[in-house]
Amino acid sequence: MRRRLLVVLMVLMGAAAVLLCVPLADAYARGRTEHLLLQRRSEAVRFADLADRMRTAADRAELSAEISRYAQLYGAGVVVVDTAGATVARAGTGPAEQAASNAATDSASAAGGPSEGADARRRALTGRSTDRLPTLRPWGPRTVVLAEPVGRDERVSGAVLMAVPTDAARRDVAIRWSLITAGALAAFAAAALVAAGIARWLMRPVLDLDRAVERLTAGSLQARAVSDTGPPELRHLRQHFNTMAQAMADSIGRQRDFVADASHQLRNPLATLVLQLENVEPHIAPGPGLTEHSRALDEAERLEELLDGLLALARVESGTAELGDQDVTRAVRDRVTAWAPVFRAAGVELVATGLAEGLRARALPDAAGRILDALLDNAVKFVPRGRRVEVHTAHGPEGCAVVRVTDDGPGVPEAQPALLLRRFARAPEHQNVPGSGLGLAIADEIARISGGHLAVGGNEPHGLVVEFRLPSP
Repeated sequence: MRRRLLVVLMVLMGAAAVLLCVPLADAYARGRTEHLLLQRRSEAVRFADLADRMRTAADRAELSAEISRYAQLYGAGVVVVDTAGATVARAGTGPAEQAASNAATDSASAAGGPSEGADARRRALTGRSTDRLPTLRPWGPRTVVLAEPVGRDERVSGAVLMAVPTDAARRDVAIRWSLITAGALAAFAAAALVAAGIARWLMRPVLDLDRAVERLTAGSLQARAVSDTGPPELRHLRQHFNTMAQAMADSIGRQRDFVADASHQLRNPLATLVLQLENVEPHIAPGPGLTEHSRALDEAERLEELLDGLLALARVESGTAELGDQDVTRAVRDRVTAWAPVFRAAGVELVATGLAEGLRARALPDAAGRILDALLDNAVKFVPRGRRVEVHTAHGPEGCAVVRVTDDGPGVPEAQPALLLRRFARAPEHQNVPGSGLGLAIADEIARISGGHLAVGGNEPHGLVVEFRLPSP
């Protein structure tokens, strides 16, 4: 968004610079052309006066000397013609003199073709002076032709044609255009710096809000927008967002506190109830009563396990622990060693294959061990005797740690793997298996808060694959 805003501002400033500089440059070129016309026209008027007073050979010689000195000094071409078009006097060399001669004879000229010089001559022979020249640009025209009538009104007896080089004028135009361009570029650069500052000023609170929303979405309920810059509207938005985030954090905190408090407060009476049921057992005679007593004791113990799971989940969701660097390879190796006797007692083979060395992650304290405990606990409950459970680790994309637990048990139907991460999720055929149904949900929450994720899928040809990833340090 910042780039798009800068592009829009740059385009607008560039258009403004062009709209200001082009008319300014064109105005200077026209002004310099007008100045050249006025300068050279005054000389043409003087020559026309000399030609008008020409009566004798001495007058003709004076006129020729004047136009020769002028042509030599300015590199111009000067031709004096009578009303019939015959040349009375001529001076100059090179392209300028040729242009003046062509204008006098209606031939093509370097000043822009036959029409320009011929039209100037015709106007002069009707008593009108040249009042406009082609606007000079750095690239041309190289020569311009102007004409001045000899005599006035009905006494016009000829015309003075001047082909004037425009090198100096075009050089002035080029220099002034260069200065205008440099000024425009400097102004554009300054405006670009201002625009970048404005865009940064506008976007800083927006980016801060975006980061705060991202952290809040990731589960960090203490995330707040801290930028106090930008327009008043964005500052008000930041205040409203922080108020909303605080209200949401308070609401979720109260919910989690209630679950944790309820679980904690129920544990003592429940433990007392279990203890009393165990104490009553020796006083119950064998028979239906003893069977019902055993069932009641099992349900009480199951309820106690459920409360422990709820309390653990509430603690994980509170997200109070800081993320830290941990050795995933060592945690996996230690947990596999710790669970090996349990799996042997259950008749299930537990092996660790392909443990990648130096596998590290940044996560909640002992996240890898706690998640793996939940996965192995789930596996030892549901994998039949004589089957195999494998634990594998690897380096994932961008250096993340990948831990995969696979088994060759019966697995679950194709539509059910995604449901296993839900709280209290149980397949119909496993309703009587001990447990609260919170193990994978707690593991998934630990992975999520740590910045990773946990996924469940089917194993080929049968079984289950549970994989979790933790971000690199």
